[in-house]
Amino acid sequence: MASGAGGHPGRTVHRRQDEPRTLLTGWFSFPDGEATAGDVLALHRVEDVLRRSGPAYDVAWSPGFRPGGLHLEDVRPERYGRLVFVCGPLHGPQIERLHRRFAHCVRIAVGVSVIDPGSPAVTGFHRVLARDAPAAEPALDLAAGAPALPARPVVGVVLTHGQHEYGPARRHDVVAREVTSWLHGRDCARLELETRLDTRDWRLCATPAQLQSVLARLDLVVTDRLHGMVLALRAGTPALAVDPVAGGAKVTAQARACGWPALVPAERLATAELDRWWDWCLTSGRAAARRLGDAFAADAGRDGAEGLPAVLRPPRAG
Repeated sequence: MASGAGGHPGRTVHRRQDEPRTLLTGWFSFPDGEATAGDVLALHRVEDVLRRSGPAYDVAWSPGFRPGGLHLEDVRPERYGRLVFVCGPLHGPQIERLHRRFAHCVRIAVGVSVIDPGSPAVTGFHRVLARDAPAAEPALDLAAGAPALPARPVVGVVLTHGQHEYGPARRHDVVAREVTSWLHGRDCARLELETRLDTRDWRLCATPAQLQSVLARLDLVVTDRLHGMVLALRAGTPALAVDPVAGGAKVTAQARACGWPALVPAERLATAELDRWWDWCLTSGRAAARRLGDAFAADAGRDGAEGLPAVLRPPRAG
């Protein structure tokens, strides 16, 4: 990823032609490293400062995280006069290799944790602007001051791979594969959820109230489960439902009972159809889901429970 060639829009940045280029690296650059949200936000903070101050820079990414980006192993060190290591602990052989490979560069670390000040990973830098180090006052983490980000939809995903009672009409595996592949391309925060309750597994809700609290805070639920749809609507959250049974089964029947239109049959599972209902759920569907949730709370008499007393009443003696 080549960035930083220019300043803010509308502002001209003048540079000398022989100005050395800067390479931004971090744990997000190593082939076997991990890109965390905090590390990437710290990078955004540094990029924001460099865009305002003018120096040209590139970012080296891990190929596992940004396959199409500039990768550290492909970088030509002679192109750079400065290397900046952003965020994370200064520790380990990977950082020591950076010092050897970019020995000709001025090397700076910023927003990092210093564990052992005498480590070669630390002493190899010309300057270390630490966020925390022994006997030093801590500095604010770079991620805290990163530029603000636009909000993204928060989407609960409730899928099932079971329901074998439907036999050859099951399309659950295909539906799960297609829906998750489609969701992967959506710019949203995905939260995998289970309607199954468990009092022993801390990762699962133990009560309906706990799950309801999660659903009420989402922007959308994508589900192929009957209760994934019903519980979302009960919470006033729009649900994009997919019926995973060929010909339609309980999800289709329940959508009809609820009067909820955002339903995609397994036979019509296509990106365009999912996109259409996604857009509706995040616009008009918000108000529709709230109205339906209010209706559920105000009128519970449309289900089968009201007829139960008559069924349970002992027959009159003839």
